[in-house]
Amino acid sequence: MSETLSKDSKLQQEIDQLREILRDHNYRYYVLDDPQVPDAEYDRLFRQLKKIEEENPDLITPDSPTQRVGAQALDEFHQVTHRVPMLSLDNVFNEEELQAFDKRLKDRLDSEDTVEYVCEPKLDGLAVSLIYENGLLVQAATRGDGQTGEDITQNIRTIGSIPLKLIGSGYPSQLEVRGEVFMPLPGFNRMNQKAAENGDKVFANPRNAAAGSLRQLDSKITATRPLDMYCYSIGFVEGGEMPQRHFDILQQLKEWGFKINPEIRLAQGAEQCQQYHDDILAKRDKLPYEIDGIVYKVNDIGLQQRLGFVSRAPRWATAHKFPAQEELTTLLDVEFQVGRTGALTPVARLEPVSVGGVTVSNATLHNMDEVERMGLCIGDTVVIYRAGDVIPKVVRPIPEKRPADAEPIVMPTHCPVCDSAIEKHADEAVARCSGGLYCQAQVKEAIKHFASRRAMDVDGLGDKLVEQFVDEGLIKHVADLFHLTVEQVAGLERMGEKSAKNLIDALEASKATTLQRFIYGLGIREVGEATALNLANFYGSLENVQQASQESLLSVPDVGPVVAEHIHRFFQQSHNLEVIHDLQNSGVHWPEVEVDHEAEKPLEGLTYVLTGTLSQMGRDQAKQYLQQLGAKVSGSVSKKTHCVVAGENAGSKLTKAESLGIDILDEEGFISFLREQQLLD
Repeated sequence: MSETLSKDSKLQQEIDQLREILRDHNYRYYVLDDPQVPDAEYDRLFRQLKKIEEENPDLITPDSPTQRVGAQALDEFHQVTHRVPMLSLDNVFNEEELQAFDKRLKDRLDSEDTVEYVCEPKLDGLAVSLIYENGLLVQAATRGDGQTGEDITQNIRTIGSIPLKLIGSGYPSQLEVRGEVFMPLPGFNRMNQKAAENGDKVFANPRNAAAGSLRQLDSKITATRPLDMYCYSIGFVEGGEMPQRHFDILQQLKEWGFKINPEIRLAQGAEQCQQYHDDILAKRDKLPYEIDGIVYKVNDIGLQQRLGFVSRAPRWATAHKFPAQEELTTLLDVEFQVGRTGALTPVARLEPVSVGGVTVSNATLHNMDEVERMGLCIGDTVVIYRAGDVIPKVVRPIPEKRPADAEPIVMPTHCPVCDSAIEKHADEAVARCSGGLYCQAQVKEAIKHFASRRAMDVDGLGDKLVEQFVDEGLIKHVADLFHLTVEQVAGLERMGEKSAKNLIDALEASKATTLQRFIYGLGIREVGEATALNLANFYGSLENVQQASQESLLSVPDVGPVVAEHIHRFFQQSHNLEVIHDLQNSGVHWPEVEVDHEAEKPLEGLTYVLTGTLSQMGRDQAKQYLQQLGAKVSGSVSKKTHCVVAGENAGSKLTKAESLGIDILDEEGFISFLREQQLLD
């Protein structure tokens, strides 16, 4: 007897614990929009509780998560009570369970006839209710707990794919349309990339991004987010009739201006449903939005009504879940990778885990600001997210599972590749290696920039050839370009002796350059052509630039504190000085620059724009002349433009300048002006 009581007590304790955990997860997911575990983990816990209750029906209570929908809604927005509850769906996870679902329907209908289903992708977004009165959108609400949601009308109105007024005719006087608001992957990736670059919070996944966007109190913020919606059903209807097949209802909604998912198909029986599932799963990674499964709905509305509902879901529909895209694992270590531009990215080394059918052992952490924002430590249990071709990433730690020996993550002070100093400014999220010329992680980009047309202008040295040189071990640094031989180059794929000789000749010719081009070619952060020219004209020699203090650099036109620090730090790196010395020893040279700080610059403070084709010089050369005279050269015409230099076939820029009454110089007038300034003979 005591053993039975003990067993019952343990079972009750297990049920109570599962219910408490699920209630907490429900609250975080539905109320806070801040889920703490992946959907797959929640599904496992829910199925575990449901199985125990099915085996012990006397232990089922009305407050069990299996007997109710969602949780309580937030009160930041005005609350809305749904006239028809927005129920959730039961799930199947494999073909056997799908067959069992189909059989249950036939048994309940007491029929062996094949059931026709509507199959549609299950979008990973946020369910919403839209109410139209006489064709006008009057209210939009979130699903909330299924009974009560939040009024998000103003935010929904900012989504371009949702009609504010229905098109066509014949719609009911009162119509509730239901759909899924989501964030397409291209927009989500762009938004997260920009946030990471700015040091702002990145969203864990598109669903969180969509939910967070819809719950902004300021609709102006929502309007900037790339949201979309597919409608999937209707709620209540008054003052009109709708078709009696679910598929036809969706087509009718499409005629009235709503988007429906283009992947929706009809299927006859469970076998065709499974085939649809397999087809969509195969193309899942190519879809421009995230899905986490398939939804099957009985097509005949009359059969839906006969089948009815259980406490939390319709009997006539189910969701066929895909392999999880989020999972739990352990953060074993963090390493720092150096990108082609010198940016350091922390990379998580993980206990291998299968996510979405792929084994993941590494994941990105974006940047250190994001690491600190998450409060992440080595040894943490973490949530990993992976979808399609998106690089796996750590979403968040589970603090309550943190071990006592967890270690903080620390940014290295020196580059793990070349040992150069790491620099990070307070207003930037990304830390970078300062050894641009020397660092092997950056060598390909450094060489491409150094050889580019506006720098050393090495004719015939394209990006693919640079990559070949580095990959074959012929080049380790930019100075190695001038040690190449015809035989080495001719030995590469698709390079004959003539092409090789032409390239070596071009490299030899490029050795005669200008100080401005050489400084620009070094690839110093924030130092563009104009700044390189200003440095050359201010200091006159490379030695003077190398020896300049940060205070001295601030005296150079257009050089502020951040740029001055970049320049000064670049020339403090012994690696960079070694490469520069090697370049000069290889014969790279330039004429002396006369320095006259008292010389008047007639175009100081003026903005010029170049447009059209100049027959007597290239636009790059014309730009250098203008900068030498103190002008700022812009790429677009505005009210701040002082003059436009127009060559042949000048287009819209000339037209805009004329409309704004801006001074215009043709090529002949520009050449005459340069001669007056003694820049041309």
